[in-house]
Amino acid sequence: MGASLSGMSEGSNGSTLGPGLGDIPESCVACVFLYLTPPEICNLARLNRAFRGAASSDSVWEKKLPTNYQDLLNLLPPERCQNLSKKDIFALLSRPVPFDDGNKEVWLDKVTGRVCMSISARAMAITGIEDRRYWNWVPTEESRFHVVAYLQQIWWFEVDGVVKFHFPADIYTLSFRLHLGRFFKRLGRRACSFEHTHGWDIKPVQFELSTSDGQQASCQFCLDEKEHDEINGNHKRGCWIEYKVGEFIVTNSEPETEVRFSMKQIDCTHSKGGLCVDSVYIIPSNLRERRRKGI
Repeated sequence: MGASLSGMSEGSNGSTLGPGLGDIPESCVACVFLYLTPPEICNLARLNRAFRGAASSDSVWEKKLPTNYQDLLNLLPPERCQNLSKKDIFALLSRPVPFDDGNKEVWLDKVTGRVCMSISARAMAITGIEDRRYWNWVPTEESRFHVVAYLQQIWWFEVDGVVKFHFPADIYTLSFRLHLGRFFKRLGRRACSFEHTHGWDIKPVQFELSTSDGQQASCQFCLDEKEHDEINGNHKRGCWIEYKVGEFIVTNSEPETEVRFSMKQIDCTHSKGGLCVDSVYIIPSNLRERRRKGI
């Protein structure tokens, strides 16, 4: 079968097999590429000259970009965006584009071209963050921002954030990325300390989001397990967990959508600690489900 496809790709020039893939007009190939994903297009571009030409066509890659891709380009220095083909623009925007002093990133999903965003804990208002008795900034390679906020102990736990952006029309899921326990390297291997981890199994944390057009969502999660499984351990400790706050719908990229989000546990009858706060993710809802399932 591989030899057969190889022969077809050569076309009729110098071949006795008759018409092949090399005889398909580039414009026809481009029409087919409109229905394929960027990774599929790049793989097929290696077949022959017509496929390679179609895989570089602006008309093909224009359809893979969000309608407001110019808003993303405006976040970059002008010299990085000059004289780029639509394929080059897609490649550029599929890598993280930092903004807001590097505390927020936006990028295109490499398969669907849909807009995703991440917001660092540094871009959030965290109660007591300036007091080292309560919070510390911990450098780490486990965060895309290379730093997380680590809570040692506090009574009033509250984290708030906001972002304004020209989100393309889609359904988005907002989630917090959290970690119980402080992780570190020991003899080259990952290890965790739960010395400060307490208070998260007593009462749930309240998560909320709201948008500038009146959408709201809220939920509650206990971040720790009350009962410890002797066989499987406590599956909420020592690993990163994304807590889904809710969804919001964008029908048009104009005007900007403002999204406010928060998590809090302000019952001062008990203290809590031993929690790492990394970031907030805003991702198209079905992309989040695909990523969760490893698709």
